Order: sequence, then C-alpha cells, then structure tokens
Amino acid sequence: MIRNINRDILSLGIKSDKATPDDLPVIADLKDTLAANADRCVGMAANMIGVHKNIIIVHIGISDMIMVNPVIVKKAKPYETEEGCLSLDGVRAVKRFQEIEVTFEDEKFVKRRRKFSGLIAQIIQHEIDHCSGIII
Repeated sequence: MIRNINRDILSLGIKSDKATPDDLPVIADLKDTLAANADRCVGMAANMIGVHKNIIIVHIGISDMIMVNPVIVKKAKPYETEEGCLSLDGVRAVKRFQEIEVTFEDEKFVKRRRKFSGLIAQIIQHEIDHCSGIII
C-alpha cells in the first residue's frame, strides 16, 4: 500500500524499534511507497511512512534493497555534502563517509554483512539516521 510521507518533525525524531517478522507488511508498504515516489526519491526509512521500526529501503541500480535492523559497523573517508529529504523541506549540510560496512537482515530476516561506497553508502547513512531519530 502506498503510504503518505510523514513530515512531522516530532515523529521523525523518535528512535525506531527493532523490526521483527511481524513487520513484513511495513516492508511491502515501503516498497510500494518508494516506487510511487521513484521520480524524486532513492531511499526511505519506515518512519518516513509513520512506522517507527528499524527498516530501510534503498534503490540500487535496477532493484531495491531492504535492510532490516541495519547497523553501520565500519566507516571510512569522511566528507561533507548536502542532502534533501522527502520528509523535510530544503537541503541540509551533513557529514557522510565514502565507504561503510553494514550488518543487517534481509527481507527474509537472514543476517547479512556488506560493504558499500559512493552514493549508495550515502543513501544508507541517511536512512539509518532516520531510524535513529536523527533529523538532518
């Protein structure tokens, strides 16, 4: 189901809870909502659709990657940039890392560990910030 984009700053500032297999409907809603906003969005966190669960989706090439309970375990090569967000107006300055390593569960709740770099790494960091209640 396509969900409305949450623009409530107080709600976006709430740290998300650990996701469980009971949250599979949230994953489906994230997929639908990202697809509906594909012309202006490359990633989403569950709190962007009003659900405070630690789930993100990132558009990677021709597919979307779901990351459940993602945690950045390594980061390297810091840089300064600016980012926009569907949930917020304008752009904001932010520090990101060119290279990251993330542990997460896939949408079948299988544990994974992967390295990312460049724009994909930046998107993942942005969405993990959302899950942590960090408003950039």
